[in-house]
Amino acid sequence: MEELLELQDLLRANRITEALLLVEEMAEMGKDDKLNRIFSFGVILLMHLIKQAAEQRSTRSWEVSIFNAVKQIQRTNQRRKAGGTYLSGEELRETLEDAYGSALRQAALEAFEGRYGAAELGQQVNPQQIVDQALALILADARNPSQ
Repeated sequence: MEELLELQDLLRANRITEALLLVEEMAEMGKDDKLNRIFSFGVILLMHLIKQAAEQRSTRSWEVSIFNAVKQIQRTNQRRKAGGTYLSGEELRETLEDAYGSALRQAALEAFEGRYGAAELGQQVNPQQIVDQALALILADARNPSQ
């Protein structure tokens, strides 16, 4: 809110260059928020995919969490007015790869009733396969939102 008031003051003072810089800063803040949300939902998505792969089973709760995380990532990544997305497929992959470590640590607390540490659990799954699966779910859902 503070930035909007400052922008208003700059425009009233006809300080266009400074106002444009502030607009760029505000746009970056908005994008950073979107990226943080995608990362957070990516952790949730990956955590459940890791648990599924490690335990070689699934639960309805995990499946609902996977579905919800995919939907939230797709929704957050969508540029509603301008069209397109904030992150490309490759940028989504990089974000998921970045989120993988956090997801693995969280999965270790839950998988096999917490018997394994993150390093031990990590040896039971293929990180690239998990990230590929997550990305495929996100991209498939983005192309066909009725699923």
